[in-house]
Amino acid sequence: MIPRLIMLAFALLALGGCVTYPDITQSRSPCQGEPGGWCGFVRGAAVESYPYAIAATNAYQGDSDLFDDTGSRLVMIDRLPIAPEDAKTGFDYQLFALYGDDDAGRPGAVPVARIVAFRGTDFDGVADVFYGTLRSDQIDIARRYFTAERERFDDAAAWHVAGHSMGGALATEISIAYPDVRAWLFNLSPFYRGESDINAANRTLINERGEALRTLRKFRSDPAADVFIINCRPQKSRFSKHSVRKLADCLTWIAAYESKDALGVVRANAIAKPDVECGPPDKPHPGRTPAPHPVCAHQSRPDKVPDPAAD
Repeated sequence: MIPRLIMLAFALLALGGCVTYPDITQSRSPCQGEPGGWCGFVRGAAVESYPYAIAATNAYQGDSDLFDDTGSRLVMIDRLPIAPEDAKTGFDYQLFALYGDDDAGRPGAVPVARIVAFRGTDFDGVADVFYGTLRSDQIDIARRYFTAERERFDDAAAWHVAGHSMGGALATEISIAYPDVRAWLFNLSPFYRGESDINAANRTLINERGEALRTLRKFRSDPAADVFIINCRPQKSRFSKHSVRKLADCLTWIAAYESKDALGVVRANAIAKPDVECGPPDKPHPGRTPAPHPVCAHQSRPDKVPDPAAD
């Protein structure tokens, strides 16, 4: 049954064109007097989530579109080797330490959390679809490696998981199996298998409005979580919007209105403003500034730039 749903969903994606209906919240700019035109609850979610979005992006080791500088708080650390029989299913992950402000370089500093970030689906790998979406192979593998990583450390650091697309589905499964684990999910694949109400308060889901897997969610709903729909690039195609790197860029930019570390990441990686935000494309990020803030009305359809990923 699930294979038929997937085939139907992707057929609908192909037929549906590139139209993204306006996000009322963004297009009407209810918070145009706030920094960057972003509402306070959105900025708060971005401050909490941007390190996890960066981790989910850099779980795609070997890809070209990674963060060269992950900031002063997030550090990739050595993970356990993945057995060849597990790797052939498409399973992969990276391990990160998340520190408090200015703690990463301090001798003897203990991270506030360790993050297992699962690699997801970028539409180029068939293995992810057949082993992760349709069968439980990757779920069992993910649980085994997560358990093994936890057993390596005996300090007080919390354990969190993150993932994009199918990696988010694996992170969902870990959060269901371990009630003490917090999960951060981005442009999530809805084909998880567990009971999604379990540990719902410890999950945060952030999707870019109009991204490709929106159609799949008509057949299976997202897990219970705090859900945010961010309208960053309304003129792009749904497949372009599935990119975790672009969503991470958007969240980091928004967070930089409140966070010194996020601002450092924006500047170190030359992150451009989200298309929807007011101002020219090369607008420099102002960082945290005192009120009153200049009016910033979001653009529901910015000047259309040719999108090479358009379907």
